[in-house]
Formats: sequence, C-alpha cells, structure tokens
Amino acid sequence: MATFPLKIGTPDGLLFEDEVVRVVCRSITGDLAILARHINFCTALGMGEAHVVFEDGTRRDAACIGGMLSMLDGTCHLLATTWEWKEDIDEDRANAAKKRAEDVLAKSGLSDREYKRAEAKLHRALVRLSVKK
Repeated sequence: MATFPLKIGTPDGLLFEDEVVRVVCRSITGDLAILARHINFCTALGMGEAHVVFEDGTRRDAACIGGMLSMLDGTCHLLATTWEWKEDIDEDRANAAKKRAEDVLAKSGLSDREYKRAEAKLHRALVRLSVKK
C-alpha cells in the first residue's frame, strides 16, 4: 500500500514523524481518514480518538484534543493541541478528571462558562478513557 509522510506536533514540539498508510482523526465536522495521494486539504480538529496505520498493518491509537490538520503536496502535518498515544494515557488521572468534571456538573447554579468548561473537561477525560480501553 502507498505511504505518505506524517508529522505530528504539539505546542511542546515534534512528537512523531514517519511514513504511514493512513491517519484517522476527528475534525470539527466529523471523522476523517487521510490516505496517500489525498488532495491538498486543511481542517480544524475536534476532540476524539485517532490512529495511525503503518505499512506493515500495525496500528497506533491516540487521543487527539483539538488542533489543525493539513495535507499539502503529499505530506500531512497534524498540529494537535494535545496528542496522547494510548500507552502514555494515565488511566487513573483520566478517571479522576472525569469524576471532578461530573462533580462540577452535578452542582446547581453554574454559569454558562463554568458549565461549558466542566463539560469540555469531561469530554477530554472520556476521549482519553475510550482510547485506553
């Protein structure tokens, strides 16, 4: 199968660089898969599960929390706000974050801002936990 260069970066720097067969992640409009020879493309990323497939068929799963993805002249650049490989996700920490967010959401009298912030924290924790399964 045809491969293409994929570079994944975060605000902390370059996280991953290799030839891959496919990268799948969630954009703000839904899930997408990028394959070799994809047209030039740019999109904002949402929160969700992601994975990279290598030429030998192996798959590496991750949690992607926002960012941008571009495919330009055969090279894919993914700049994520947060990108955590499955093996790097701390399940206890994600469960604790989930519990804290649920506790905040259970309170009455939250402002819209407080509610949206807690809801986003809960969503991030749930994404991490779903990848960790």
